[in-house]
Amino acid sequence: MNTLTLSAKPWRISLGCLALTALLATSALAQSFPSKTVRIIEPAGPGSAVDVFARKLTQDLAKRLGQSVVVENRPGANSAIGAREAARAAPDGHTLFHANINNSLNDLLTRDPCCLLNEALIPITKLTSTPLVMVVNPGLGVKSLKEYLALGKSQPQSLTFASGGNGSITQLLGTKINLVTGLQAREIPYKAIGAELPDLLAGHVGAAYLAPVVVAQHIRSGKLIALGVAGARRIPILPEVPTMAEAGLANVEASGWNGLFVPAGTPRTVIQRLQTDVAAVMASPAFREDAQNMGYELGGEGADEFSAYIKSELQRWGQVIRDGNIKAE
Repeated sequence: MNTLTLSAKPWRISLGCLALTALLATSALAQSFPSKTVRIIEPAGPGSAVDVFARKLTQDLAKRLGQSVVVENRPGANSAIGAREAARAAPDGHTLFHANINNSLNDLLTRDPCCLLNEALIPITKLTSTPLVMVVNPGLGVKSLKEYLALGKSQPQSLTFASGGNGSITQLLGTKINLVTGLQAREIPYKAIGAELPDLLAGHVGAAYLAPVVVAQHIRSGKLIALGVAGARRIPILPEVPTMAEAGLANVEASGWNGLFVPAGTPRTVIQRLQTDVAAVMASPAFREDAQNMGYELGGEGADEFSAYIKSELQRWGQVIRDGNIKAE
């Protein structure tokens, strides 16, 4: 017994030294962070609504961090290309990923271990959420959701809706509306969110579900007709547009959300520093006013709360994927 006890001591000491070394290294990283330029990998294309928001955030965030903050666009594969690059980055807080809801939906369809949210990529904070607006081309001949539903039932093959591709939130919202109403609106997929707008304006596709900031000017000009906001309440940027429930379709809500993530293994203290600084930037009156004018609801919550929100979204949209028999491509 004595021999075994004595021989185990060096092993315990070795483990203790390793743990202490790791702790000291983590502490040193947290104290020196950031030590270089912080980059935000943006999976949407330049000029998109989320890209514009990310670039606006960098201006004040750089001041708080004391380092440059740059946005690098990596669009493609329904946001998966950017996610893979971010997940492979060093877990030191200098590479952030600007994930959106499509990344969580990717996780439901493909379960790629490389870049699962809440696993390979750890949340910092939610930035914004905004309910999608259902819009149609005036050439469709409808001015309300009730008229749209009536047209779909009288001419089952006449309706089309645009989506951001397989597994996108716009595909799932269109699918859910088909499921709850019995419509047979045909999906027209596009390579990226927002890419459908030119075809929608030209009348090549009948309906779409887009961010308020993207369609507000076209609604006001009469180039598009808004049928409903897929949220619990009306939005300040389009106060005249009813919610889907007010328009006659209850329990159909879908918000595009986005937030910041870091590779797994990033020290908790670094995550907390980033969350605190990002929340402080978004709390400024000027920033909040600009966000409201763009139709956004701002987040800023802690990592744990954001993580729980992502889990709830996975559960909700996972049901639509199963009911709609949507498969990974």
